[in-house]
Amino acid sequence: MASRMVPKVNSKQGGSPCQEKQVVLLSPLGRMEIWGCDKGVHEIKLPKASLLPRGAEPPGACEACEACEELPEPLRQCAAWLRAYFCEPASTGSLPLPALHHPLLRTDSFTRQVLWTLLNDVKFGEAVSYKQLADLAGNGRAARAVGGAMRSNPIPIIIPCHRVIRSSGDSGSYGGGQLMKEWLLRHERLHKEKLAQGGGRSPAPAHGHGSSA
Repeated sequence: MASRMVPKVNSKQGGSPCQEKQVVLLSPLGRMEIWGCDKGVHEIKLPKASLLPRGAEPPGACEACEACEELPEPLRQCAAWLRAYFCEPASTGSLPLPALHHPLLRTDSFTRQVLWTLLNDVKFGEAVSYKQLADLAGNGRAARAVGGAMRSNPIPIIIPCHRVIRSSGDSGSYGGGQLMKEWLLRHERLHKEKLAQGGGRSPAPAHGHGSSA
Protein backbone atom coordinates (compact mmCIF):
# COMPACT_ATOMS: atom_id res chain seq x y z
CA MET A 1 0.00 0.00 0.00
CA ALA A 2 1.21 3.50 -0.68
CA SER A 3 -0.15 6.99 -0.45
CA ARG A 4 1.29 10.45 -0.14
CA MET A 5 0.20 14.02 -0.55
CA VAL A 6 2.32 16.59 -2.33
CA PRO A 7 1.02 20.17 -2.17
CA LYS A 8 1.86 21.96 -5.37
CA VAL A 9 0.65 25.23 -6.83
CA ASN A 10 -0.49 24.55 -10.38
CA SER A 11 0.23 27.62 -12.50
CA LYS A 12 -1.42 26.07 -15.57
CA GLN A 13 -4.95 26.45 -14.23
CA GLY A 14 -5.37 30.19 -14.77
CA GLY A 15 -7.01 32.50 -12.25
CA SER A 16 -6.58 31.40 -8.67
CA PRO A 17 -3.97 28.64 -8.59
CA CYS A 18 -5.05 25.20 -7.42
CA GLN A 19 -3.38 23.56 -4.46
CA GLU A 20 -2.59 20.21 -6.03
CA LYS A 21 -2.23 16.97 -4.12
CA GLN A 22 -1.08 13.59 -5.28
CA VAL A 23 -2.06 10.06 -4.45
CA VAL A 24 -0.30 6.94 -5.72
CA LEU A 25 -2.11 3.83 -6.91
CA LEU A 26 -0.18 0.58 -7.21
CA SER A 27 -2.01 -1.05 -10.11
CA PRO A 28 -1.43 -4.22 -12.15
CA LEU A 29 0.22 -1.94 -14.71
CA GLY A 30 2.58 -0.35 -12.24
CA ARG A 31 2.72 2.86 -10.23
CA MET A 32 0.08 5.38 -11.25
CA GLU A 33 -0.04 8.97 -9.97
CA ILE A 34 -3.31 10.87 -9.55
CA TRP A 35 -3.07 14.66 -9.26
CA GLY A 36 -5.90 16.98 -8.34
CA CYS A 37 -7.46 19.45 -5.95
CA ASP A 38 -10.73 19.98 -4.09
CA LYS A 39 -12.41 20.92 -7.39
CA GLY A 40 -11.49 17.78 -9.29
CA VAL A 41 -8.87 15.51 -10.82
CA HIS A 42 -6.24 17.30 -12.90
CA GLU A 43 -4.24 14.41 -14.31
CA ILE A 44 -3.56 10.69 -14.16
CA LYS A 45 0.03 9.76 -14.93
CA LEU A 46 0.47 6.23 -16.26
CA PRO A 47 3.61 4.20 -15.58
CA LYS A 48 6.42 5.27 -17.88
CA ALA A 49 6.49 1.90 -19.62
CA SER A 50 4.51 -1.29 -19.39
CA LEU A 51 6.54 -4.30 -18.28
CA LEU A 52 3.81 -6.73 -19.25
CA PRO A 53 4.90 -9.33 -21.79
CA ARG A 54 2.86 -9.54 -24.95
CA GLY A 55 -0.05 -11.93 -24.56
CA ALA A 56 0.11 -12.01 -20.76
CA GLU A 57 -3.17 -12.56 -18.96
CA PRO A 58 -4.25 -9.64 -16.76
CA PRO A 59 -3.47 -10.35 -13.10
CA GLY A 60 -6.46 -10.61 -10.82
CA ALA A 61 -5.31 -8.39 -7.98
CA CYS A 62 -4.13 -4.86 -7.38
CA GLU A 63 -3.08 -2.74 -4.45
CA ALA A 64 -5.02 0.45 -3.97
CA CYS A 65 -3.66 3.44 -2.15
CA GLU A 66 -4.61 3.69 1.49
CA ALA A 67 -7.61 5.87 2.25
CA CYS A 68 -6.63 9.21 3.68
CA GLU A 69 -9.12 11.63 5.23
CA GLU A 70 -6.96 14.58 4.21
CA LEU A 71 -7.19 13.78 0.51
CA PRO A 72 -9.67 15.82 -1.54
CA GLU A 73 -12.84 13.90 -2.30
CA PRO A 74 -12.19 13.78 -6.09
CA LEU A 75 -8.85 12.03 -5.51
CA ARG A 76 -10.39 9.48 -3.16
CA GLN A 77 -13.19 8.82 -5.65
CA CYS A 78 -10.70 8.49 -8.50
CA ALA A 79 -8.54 6.00 -6.61
CA ALA A 80 -11.62 3.97 -5.64
CA TRP A 81 -12.89 3.93 -9.23
CA LEU A 82 -9.55 2.86 -10.67
CA ARG A 83 -9.16 0.10 -8.08
CA ALA A 84 -12.62 -1.20 -9.03
CA TYR A 85 -11.74 -0.97 -12.73
CA PHE A 86 -8.74 -3.24 -12.26
CA CYS A 87 -10.12 -5.60 -9.61
CA GLU A 88 -13.93 -5.63 -9.87
CA PRO A 89 -14.94 -4.04 -13.18
CA ALA A 90 -18.63 -4.89 -12.75
CA SER A 91 -18.78 -2.56 -9.75
CA THR A 92 -17.65 0.57 -11.59
CA GLY A 93 -21.18 1.28 -12.79
CA SER A 94 -22.31 1.85 -9.22
CA LEU A 95 -19.43 4.17 -8.35
CA PRO A 96 -19.40 7.91 -8.98
CA LEU A 97 -16.80 9.23 -11.36
CA PRO A 98 -14.77 12.04 -9.80
CA ALA A 99 -15.15 15.63 -10.89
CA LEU A 100 -12.56 16.51 -13.53
CA HIS A 101 -10.74 19.84 -13.33
CA HIS A 102 -8.12 19.99 -16.07
CA PRO A 103 -8.19 23.22 -18.15
CA LEU A 104 -8.52 21.20 -21.37
CA LEU A 105 -11.85 19.86 -20.15
CA ARG A 106 -13.16 23.32 -19.25
CA THR A 107 -12.31 25.13 -22.48
CA ASP A 108 -14.78 25.14 -25.36
CA SER A 109 -12.98 23.23 -28.12
CA PHE A 110 -13.31 20.21 -30.37
CA THR A 111 -10.78 18.38 -28.20
CA ARG A 112 -13.01 18.87 -25.16
CA GLN A 113 -16.03 17.68 -27.16
CA VAL A 114 -14.16 14.57 -28.28
CA LEU A 115 -12.99 13.67 -24.76
CA TRP A 116 -16.43 14.10 -23.19
CA THR A 117 -18.02 12.14 -26.03
CA LEU A 118 -15.54 9.32 -25.50
CA LEU A 119 -16.21 9.29 -21.76
CA ASN A 120 -19.98 9.24 -22.12
CA ASP A 121 -20.60 7.20 -25.28
CA VAL A 122 -17.92 4.50 -25.59
CA LYS A 123 -18.62 1.88 -22.96
CA PHE A 124 -16.52 -0.71 -21.16
CA GLY A 125 -15.39 -3.46 -23.53
CA GLU A 126 -16.17 -1.47 -26.68
CA ALA A 127 -13.81 0.04 -29.23
CA VAL A 128 -14.27 2.71 -31.89
CA SER A 129 -12.12 3.97 -34.73
CA TYR A 130 -10.85 7.54 -34.88
CA LYS A 131 -13.35 8.18 -37.69
CA GLN A 132 -16.25 6.75 -35.68
CA LEU A 133 -15.36 8.91 -32.69
CA ALA A 134 -15.15 11.96 -34.94
CA ASP A 135 -18.68 11.15 -36.15
CA LEU A 136 -19.94 10.80 -32.58
CA ALA A 137 -18.36 14.13 -31.68
CA GLY A 138 -20.12 15.86 -34.56
CA ASN A 139 -17.43 16.20 -37.24
CA GLY A 140 -16.80 13.05 -39.26
CA ARG A 141 -14.01 14.72 -41.23
CA ALA A 142 -11.91 15.40 -38.14
CA ALA A 143 -10.37 11.96 -37.55
CA ARG A 144 -6.89 13.46 -37.46
CA ALA A 145 -8.01 15.97 -34.80
CA VAL A 146 -9.39 13.05 -32.79
CA GLY A 147 -5.91 11.54 -32.79
CA GLY A 148 -4.56 14.78 -31.38
CA ALA A 149 -7.24 14.77 -28.69
CA MET A 150 -6.25 11.25 -27.68
CA ARG A 151 -2.61 12.29 -27.35
CA SER A 152 -3.56 15.23 -25.12
CA ASN A 153 -5.97 13.29 -22.88
CA PRO A 154 -4.95 14.23 -19.31
CA ILE A 155 -7.04 11.55 -17.57
CA PRO A 156 -6.44 8.19 -19.28
CA ILE A 157 -8.44 5.08 -18.39
CA ILE A 158 -11.28 7.15 -16.89
CA ILE A 159 -11.48 8.98 -20.22
CA PRO A 160 -10.84 5.76 -22.15
CA CYS A 161 -8.60 6.76 -25.06
CA HIS A 162 -7.34 3.16 -25.09
CA ARG A 163 -10.71 2.23 -26.67
CA VAL A 164 -9.94 4.24 -29.80
CA ILE A 165 -8.24 2.07 -32.42
CA ARG A 166 -7.39 2.25 -36.11
CA SER A 167 -9.98 1.40 -38.75
CA SER A 168 -7.85 -1.62 -39.70
CA GLY A 169 -8.41 -3.07 -36.23
CA ASP A 170 -4.82 -2.43 -35.15
CA SER A 171 -4.65 -1.05 -31.62
CA GLY A 172 -2.57 1.95 -32.64
CA SER A 173 -0.45 4.18 -30.45
CA TYR A 174 -1.00 4.98 -26.78
CA GLY A 175 0.64 7.23 -24.21
CA GLY A 176 1.47 4.26 -21.99
CA GLY A 177 2.77 2.20 -24.91
CA GLN A 178 1.15 -0.31 -27.25
CA LEU A 179 1.48 -3.24 -24.82
CA MET A 180 -0.38 -1.31 -22.15
CA LYS A 181 -3.15 -0.42 -24.59
CA GLU A 182 -3.48 -4.05 -25.66
CA TRP A 183 -3.54 -5.10 -21.99
CA LEU A 184 -6.39 -2.68 -21.21
CA LEU A 185 -8.42 -3.79 -24.22
CA ARG A 186 -7.90 -7.45 -23.33
CA HIS A 187 -8.74 -6.79 -19.66
CA GLU A 188 -12.06 -5.26 -20.68
CA ARG A 189 -12.86 -7.89 -23.27
CA LEU A 190 -12.24 -10.77 -20.87
CA HIS A 191 -14.36 -9.26 -18.11
CA LYS A 192 -17.15 -8.38 -20.53
CA GLU A 193 -17.18 -11.98 -21.73
CA LYS A 194 -17.33 -13.25 -18.15
CA LEU A 195 -20.26 -10.94 -17.41
CA ALA A 196 -22.08 -12.09 -20.52
CA GLN A 197 -21.60 -15.74 -19.59
CA GLY A 198 -22.86 -15.04 -16.10
CA GLY A 199 -25.86 -13.07 -17.28
CA GLY A 200 -24.62 -9.82 -15.79
CA ARG A 201 -24.37 -6.38 -17.33
CA SER A 202 -21.19 -4.76 -18.55
CA PRO A 203 -20.05 -1.91 -16.32
CA ALA A 204 -20.86 1.57 -17.56
CA PRO A 205 -19.69 4.93 -16.28
CA ALA A 206 -21.83 6.60 -13.64
CA HIS A 207 -22.87 9.97 -15.01
CA GLY A 208 -23.18 11.84 -11.76
CA HIS A 209 -19.83 13.57 -12.26
CA GLY A 210 -19.16 16.98 -13.62
CA SER A 211 -16.39 19.24 -14.77
CA SER A 212 -15.77 21.93 -12.18
CA ALA A 213 -15.60 25.37 -13.67
